[in-house]
Amino acid sequence: MDITTGSREEAREEEPGWLGIEEASPFTVKSKATKVTADAKRWSSLVNATLVVLIMTMPPLIFIGGRLGAPTVWIKSTVANLGAPDGEESNKDVLLGGLLVPGFDKQSCASRYQSVYYRKNMTRLPSPYLIKRLREHEALQRRCGPGTKPYIRATERLRSEQQVLDSNDGCNYLVLISYRGLGNRILATNSAFLYALLTNRVLLVDPGHGNTLPDLFCEPFPGSTWVLPPDFPVTNFRDLDEAAPESYANVVVNRSRSVTGLRFVYAHLDHDASQANRLVYCDDHREFLHRVQWMILRTDQYMSPGFFFNPAYESELQRMFPRTDSVFYIISRYLMHPTNEVWGMVTRFYNSYLRDADERLGIQIRVFGDENKSAQHVLDQILACTSREHLLPAVASTGGGGGAPPLMTSSGSKAVLITCLSSWYHDNIREMYWKSGAENGEVVSVHQPSHEGRQHWFHGEHDMKALAEIFLLSLTDKIVTSGQSTFGYVSHALGGLTPYITYRTMDETVADPPCARTVSMEPCAFTVPHFDCVKKDYTVDIPPRTATIRTCEDVFWGVKLTEAEA
Repeated sequence: MDITTGSREEAREEEPGWLGIEEASPFTVKSKATKVTADAKRWSSLVNATLVVLIMTMPPLIFIGGRLGAPTVWIKSTVANLGAPDGEESNKDVLLGGLLVPGFDKQSCASRYQSVYYRKNMTRLPSPYLIKRLREHEALQRRCGPGTKPYIRATERLRSEQQVLDSNDGCNYLVLISYRGLGNRILATNSAFLYALLTNRVLLVDPGHGNTLPDLFCEPFPGSTWVLPPDFPVTNFRDLDEAAPESYANVVVNRSRSVTGLRFVYAHLDHDASQANRLVYCDDHREFLHRVQWMILRTDQYMSPGFFFNPAYESELQRMFPRTDSVFYIISRYLMHPTNEVWGMVTRFYNSYLRDADERLGIQIRVFGDENKSAQHVLDQILACTSREHLLPAVASTGGGGGAPPLMTSSGSKAVLITCLSSWYHDNIREMYWKSGAENGEVVSVHQPSHEGRQHWFHGEHDMKALAEIFLLSLTDKIVTSGQSTFGYVSHALGGLTPYITYRTMDETVADPPCARTVSMEPCAFTVPHFDCVKKDYTVDIPPRTATIRTCEDVFWGVKLTEAEA
């Protein structure tokens, strides 16, 4: 997951039944628990558990004849209730302040309503206006999405090479090409959805080589799909590049913004996009793009900060996101729900190794270049960062005498989650605390879900494990990430965490300082326009900065969204 190569990814694991965790009803109302009700709950749980044991050990005759399904349903319900949260936890807002809607099948996508039990309360709430716009977009996806009459007509026009201007159906489409690593694809999807919201287009995501999208994420829109059907008429759409006649740069520079004769417009916003193509960030969609029914987009970047430079979108963005530093966080909580297989990996690992710790620290490591040359200095930099920022306790000095270890104390526990393609860093940090222990008596445990060795693109099992690790990192309390890593960007932004980011050096030395706390939880955007949308001119300060857009800590040419300073 980085500027040039994308995400690190991982592999599938068989998942047992979903009986251990049950989400609360979306309509549960918070109330004070009394001692009587608490005792009643404990007694009810004990009775239910006893009855389950009795029924499971009874002869099979009890289920023969009569209503065969009734006992089975009863057992499933009782076992589910034994794992359900109780007390205040059971009253968590599974709809996230109206961000999500009820009505989805809870069993087919458990993460949608269960993830709230693994996370802290939302640090940024959706605005009422954003909620309104989301409901409107869901209606648009249902009315115009794949399988509907408007979609069939629109694809028939594409197939017949018939140009469509000002479609009578009122259905326009944004097709996102999926490529590069998983981190890049998540950043691209998140910001493409924001662009679809701003321009009232149906979002259709290319499932990628190997059709990996359905293995990773649940459908986000009720009664519709975001997956681009395999019979999409533009058969070579993945091969489009800046030289395409339909490219935005060609339309603006060589065609004077005339879309006559074009079936679609292609927006090339890859990391190496030309300045002419990046002018789409400054485009007022109402001028001519709205006349083109189909828009195809290629990007491996986080585009959202670029939209904030555009005066045409300024008012709408302010209404949707009063807190500018919440864009990725809120959209990802709405859009990104891992499938049951991925969510099973997340919950099993979390419950086994992270749940009971007093504090969870995530460390995401992305090594650029030759790891054989840089491994030691990367480890030294991570340890320097965690020591300087007091994220990991100092190791106790043994003095070489093999003295007696201290008695167990109540200094607390810390679980360290490490994600990396290599296991070397995990092994060294774990051994450090195994040999000597923490100076302050804190119990430190170190865990790593996988170490795939090398990165694979569009490998289903590899991607699933990578997504599970992204979500696990987002569930930590504090996080250290590698500079310029899109895997790290997604992990901290999904969790609403302001990370400590390590600086990337070009030689085998430790940066001084080794890391810094970022100004916001938003990801960094690399490919924003070096163009002032207001002055209509290229800027000396490239790219331009505003009160809510700052330079990235790890990429001097990149920008990130922040909250305006008071």
